[in-house]
Amino acid sequence: MIYNFIGQPHSGKTTLAKHLRTALEINNQVRLVYMIDGDKLRDLFQNKDYSEIGRRKNIDRAYSIARYLQDLNPFYDIIIALVSPFLDLREELKEATDVIEIYVHTTDVRGREAFHVSDYQAPIENFIDIDTTDVDEFTSLNELLNKIEKVK
Repeated sequence: MIYNFIGQPHSGKTTLAKHLRTALEINNQVRLVYMIDGDKLRDLFQNKDYSEIGRRKNIDRAYSIARYLQDLNPFYDIIIALVSPFLDLREELKEATDVIEIYVHTTDVRGREAFHVSDYQAPIENFIDIDTTDVDEFTSLNELLNKIEKVK
C-alpha cells in the first residue's frame, strides 16, 4: 500500500508519516516499510528548485520511486511525505496504483511563511483529512489509524 501524505509545509506531514511508519513496522512483521520524504529527496537529487517545474520534478520522482517499489513487491508499504501541491499529479498516482491519500493541514503558523505554497490545490475526493491544529501528534496518529482502518 502507498500512503501519500500531502499538505502545506510544517503542517505535520513528516512527523505523522514517521509515526505511521513505526506503527506499521510494529504491527506487521511481514511487510517492509519505506519512507520517501520530500526534503531528503531534494537533497539526494540536489533539487532546490521550488518553482512549479522544480516541484513537479521532485514529486514525479517520489511517485515514480513509490510505484517502482510497489511493483517490485506488493507487500511493501511505501509512505510518501511531500507538499505535493498539484492535484493532477496526485490524481495520476491514484489512478496508477493503490494509494491512501492523507491531507494534513493546520491553521497554526509554524514557521512556514518562506515555503508556503500560495496556489496549493487541496484534494477534492478520496482522501483522509487530518487537521493538526491544536492537537498533539499522538492524537493525530490515533485519528489517522482509525481512518485508515475504515478505508482498507
